[in-house]
Amino acid sequence: MGAHQIVSVKTGSAAEKAGIRPGDTLLELNHVRLLDIFDYYYYADEADPEVLLERPGEGMLHLTVKKDEGEDLGVAFENGLMDDYRSCHNKCVFCFIDQMPPGMRETLYFKDDDTRLSFLQGNYVTLTNMKTEDLDRIIRYRLAPINISVHTTDPQLRCRMLHNRFAGDILDKIRRLYDAQIEMNAQIVLCKGLNDGAALEKTVLDLFAFYPYMKSLSVVPVGLTKYRDNLEPLEAFTKEDAANVLSLIHALQEHFFKESGSYFVQASDEWYLLAKEPLPKEERYDGYLQLENGVGMLRLLKEEFMEALGRERRRIFGRKKTVSIATGELAAPFIEELAKELMKKFPKVTVRVYPIHNDFFGGQITVSGLVTGRDLIAQLKGRPLGERLLLPQNMVRPQERDFLDDVTVDEVNRTLQVPVDIVKSSGQDLLAALLS
Repeated sequence: MGAHQIVSVKTGSAAEKAGIRPGDTLLELNHVRLLDIFDYYYYADEADPEVLLERPGEGMLHLTVKKDEGEDLGVAFENGLMDDYRSCHNKCVFCFIDQMPPGMRETLYFKDDDTRLSFLQGNYVTLTNMKTEDLDRIIRYRLAPINISVHTTDPQLRCRMLHNRFAGDILDKIRRLYDAQIEMNAQIVLCKGLNDGAALEKTVLDLFAFYPYMKSLSVVPVGLTKYRDNLEPLEAFTKEDAANVLSLIHALQEHFFKESGSYFVQASDEWYLLAKEPLPKEERYDGYLQLENGVGMLRLLKEEFMEALGRERRRIFGRKKTVSIATGELAAPFIEELAKELMKKFPKVTVRVYPIHNDFFGGQITVSGLVTGRDLIAQLKGRPLGERLLLPQNMVRPQERDFLDDVTVDEVNRTLQVPVDIVKSSGQDLLAALLS
């Protein structure tokens, strides 16, 4: 601990100008041995920090890095957190990792619950493995926002749902962050018969008491795979259930908006698709604070797509073309609507939308981000795909270009005998891919 190897130095950065090189080991920053990335961001933020390095073949080096306060130092470390990743201490009744089949790549089975990833990458964490000194550091360093997996504020129910007898103090921890004016966002994974109904209403009202530092709250339905042997029985939500959840959330939104000017609590897109209800208007999403939780993604996609489509006036196609899109079953009807709008304006373009049934995880998993390569190949083989097949970027790992089952994009390309394009998440990107 306290020795952190530097793997890269940004060209033109303050670190490069000071003579710091890849392969150097950072021992101290401003005379402090760093525990992890929290310490690094705090001390590296200062103007003209002093560093103590160890360089192979040269020993210890003392350098002063000339830079302004708040300017990036410009180094990256071998370990992104500069410390071991903290694994989850819970065994949540809804945990998706516990519902994974055996034989997948090892990294998919690691359960992280590391608050540092909340700050750095936007991950949601339960706070159950946080000690008092961890909260103290967050407050001292003013790290925000912190994204919290709450699920319920009822102490006994939270201990049961997280299968952790120490999980019931969530409101005490949130109150400490609130009193220190640390910004937070929260999420609820809703499980039928457990934390829905009156329990959901209580949790939402409890969390709104911490507004405005608790900025937003999302409610997402539990995802259930076919691999639930020896796990607590859970039921999937029906169309009627989804309508009831939305009715409760909409009533609370109206109350919160009158009181604060914020709708505060948001239902993920899945609820609207499951209930077959129209998506809310853009202004009801409070600036899309919970996009990573699937809240407002479809509304934003539609707004961007239609705006970009309205600007497309000079494209003229000399011949007919056909393009295919594969997506999860839940979003397929929505994507079909966008495709129809495009085909009205460009009648020489045909867009085929293929909903992929999730045989790998089970039919109750309907989102595109969990579609596997083998399901794609099995269900699209022999289908008329046209000139190209478009896939949303959340289906694949960007660097490795592979799916959850390790099938690669190149394998899909070769097997289906069609060029495969990975499309970014914006509406402009989707339109450009369809018309390119």
